[in-house]
Amino acid sequence: MSYRKINIWDNLDWWTIALYLTMVVAGWFSIYAASYDYDRTGMLDWSGRSGKQMVWILTSLALGFLIVMIESDWYEIFAFWIYFLIMALLLLTVFVATDIKGSRSWLVFGPVSLQPAEFAKFATALAMAKAMSAYRFNLLEWRNFARILGIIFLPMMLILLQKETGSALVFLAFFLVLYREGMSGFIIFSGFCAVLYFVLSVRFGHVFWMNETPLGEYLILLFIIAVTLFLLYNDKKGRSRHSKYVLAGALGVLIISLIIAGYVHTYKLTWIALALIAALAVYAFFLFIKYLSKRYIVIMLFSFCSLGFLYSVDYVFNEILEPHQKIRIEVALGVIDDPGGAGYNVNQSKIAIGSGGLLGKGYLNGTQTKLKYVPEQDTDFIFCTIGEEKGFIGSFVVLALFFTLIIRIIFLAERQRSVFYRIYGYSVAAIIFFHLFINIGMVTGITPVIGIPLPLFSYGGSSLWSFTILLFIFLRLDASRNARL
Repeated sequence: MSYRKINIWDNLDWWTIALYLTMVVAGWFSIYAASYDYDRTGMLDWSGRSGKQMVWILTSLALGFLIVMIESDWYEIFAFWIYFLIMALLLLTVFVATDIKGSRSWLVFGPVSLQPAEFAKFATALAMAKAMSAYRFNLLEWRNFARILGIIFLPMMLILLQKETGSALVFLAFFLVLYREGMSGFIIFSGFCAVLYFVLSVRFGHVFWMNETPLGEYLILLFIIAVTLFLLYNDKKGRSRHSKYVLAGALGVLIISLIIAGYVHTYKLTWIALALIAALAVYAFFLFIKYLSKRYIVIMLFSFCSLGFLYSVDYVFNEILEPHQKIRIEVALGVIDDPGGAGYNVNQSKIAIGSGGLLGKGYLNGTQTKLKYVPEQDTDFIFCTIGEEKGFIGSFVVLALFFTLIIRIIFLAERQRSVFYRIYGYSVAAIIFFHLFINIGMVTGITPVIGIPLPLFSYGGSSLWSFTILLFIFLRLDASRNARL
């Protein structure tokens, strides 16, 4: 392949760089506001968080410059080498890292601490882009799909060994990239179902309906029946009169069972739902024998895997999750109310954001944050400082900056001629989106607190370096998109 000489600096997307700089500077001011101390008022006081963050900002700019100066082909050539080097570092961290707040994920070098899990994001994005850009690669082939799953799940498992659940969950963002590259939407839907089953099981697991029926379990079983009926009925072969009879029969059984349980004799409605799911699975198997279509095998697998996941939730929740993780989930789902304990962070965060009103209390005038009512308010809960001091308008502007950045990255990814460049670009957008969604969900009480920073805003060198490397590699790739002839 031949190349033509281009001026990298002329081809850099300066709009994205401007967004990056705007958000980094806004983050720096927010960190200063969140960590403001009346006895130490200088923004460049190196003993304070804002002074230290300035060091990280300057080193990040230097990193960005170095990344742009490296030939773009090097990122593709050494993608796997970078990936395995970071994986080795993650494994080493499990054994040599000191225990900090229950996790072993930080490497300490004198006054500097780094979290290798943050750098696994760009390494995984490079490796996945390299693997999927191979000649004649087809994601729909099981061997290729399993290989990509291995690339994604390896860092997740190593990070889980460090007891950093939040950092591990970030890698699920790569499934959004796989969906863009042709993965079946049914897999994304299955992931949604798993989350739904978990939430309903935990939220309504101890609630009984009609005296004997576990409400959470019954609702999930009804959902499985509804999806199974939809999949059976919504295809050309299944839309026969037999399918119509099956649909009508299933609805009839459910209605009659409810009438009997309500007016004749109380019993566990879940047994009827389970029997109905089994009958639908048998019908799907009959259709498979008749038409030899793998669609019906998928329907059977969905039903059985759903049941398997449903009845494993209780074991996972009580035996695998750590006590602090369980209580955070229960607080987020409203199972328990613990405003002075596990729910303290979120409760104070919502108070701070709500007290900001429309226009906020003004810079450095927030009472909740200045009096340190919100723990971790300059790291994971930095958004509550923005909400209190800048109000709804300031919060909206910050969210608008993030969505503009994400949309801009997607636009850049779509214009790439190289599959490697495109996949890597979508990986950058997916990771930033996942961080944004979970972090905002945490501070507003929508999602459990799992310790995920707000990109470019939260205090921390590892996070800022990680997102800088992640973004500037893509900017370097994009700048050379027209170099190949």
